[in-house]
Amino acid sequence: MPRLSATTPFIHPECEITDSTFGAFVEIGKGSRIAHGIFGDYSYCDRYADIANAEIGKFANIAAFVRIGATDHPLHTAACHHFLYRSADYWDDATNDDAFFAHRKSRTAYVGHDTWIGAGAMIKPEVTLGHGAVVAAGAVVTKDVEPYTIVAGTPAKTLRLRQPRDIAERLIALGWWDWSHDTLRAALPDFRMMTAAAFLEKYGG
Repeated sequence: MPRLSATTPFIHPECEITDSTFGAFVEIGKGSRIAHGIFGDYSYCDRYADIANAEIGKFANIAAFVRIGATDHPLHTAACHHFLYRSADYWDDATNDDAFFAHRKSRTAYVGHDTWIGAGAMIKPEVTLGHGAVVAAGAVVTKDVEPYTIVAGTPAKTLRLRQPRDIAERLIALGWWDWSHDTLRAALPDFRMMTAAAFLEKYGG
């Protein structure tokens, strides 16, 4: 029997999961922290990923120690420390700043389908990775990334295209990530052996 399930995510030990939902065949690596996240079908993260306030598409490949939607601190105030918004941790007569937490949660990061985020990369809040995008290990992504584009560096800059623009557009139009589990299985040999262009020719993209 396959270890991944259409009904129950495979969550490894020592994970912290808060207010998050998971699609079919999802895997969450050991020690990862997922808060206010949505994982699409077949997506996974490796060990010790830290993902907050993020919507992850289908078939996303997230390596170890990736951080998505890193939380921020207020910079316009006299101090930027926790005591401003986690005030109840410091004083019995103070309350936490709910408005600050609501604003932080609203700054959603979006990760498209069939994406690959390398080890130790960081995706900042409100950034969108287009479908098919690739982020190199250790990169810090502060701006949106176009579909099927490979970025690297700090801050991340375009390295090259993963697929030519016309192929990328056709892959997005084909939307193979929405195929049924059985259809994916039937096409598995072609996914393995064909170039993207040949695959599109066969499957009408």
